[in-house]
Amino acid sequence: MDHKLLSIYLNDHLAGATAGRELARRAAGSNPEGELGSFLTRLAEEVEEDRQALISLMARLEVPEDRVKQVAGWGAEKAGRLKLNGRLIGYSPLSRVTELEALVLAVTGKLALWRALERLAESEPRIGQAIELPAYIARAEAQLAGLEPHRLEAVHDAFAQVRA
Repeated sequence: MDHKLLSIYLNDHLAGATAGRELARRAAGSNPEGELGSFLTRLAEEVEEDRQALISLMARLEVPEDRVKQVAGWGAEKAGRLKLNGRLIGYSPLSRVTELEALVLAVTGKLALWRALERLAESEPRIGQAIELPAYIARAEAQLAGLEPHRLEAVHDAFAQVRA
């Protein structure tokens, strides 16, 4: 296994996990009420746990963390906040749609990582020893299943005015 390529791959996903963590925290903070708020709070906690699992795996594999990529991931999430949402300032119904769709993309990327690592564990036993990949795969699948009804509800709410 090419350790250099694995290092790049894992650090790219760590940058994505950093952006995903920030996005999940922001979405939870912007939607503190009700079922959506509870879901997003739990999701933000799980995203951080998943990020920490990746960091632990990298340490076990002796893959150094690329701080520049992590800062880039953090900054990319902050830059994403500049997207126009139909209001000059503040949160709009389109903001919720955009956040939830970005979270779907982030979790899909994380699921791809866990599945790739499961395949790589066949030739690198330290991967499977470091992390319970089937559990992380199942959690990412559950996160996606949980996101979808909230995303569809946000789309409905955002565009209900269009029909009126």
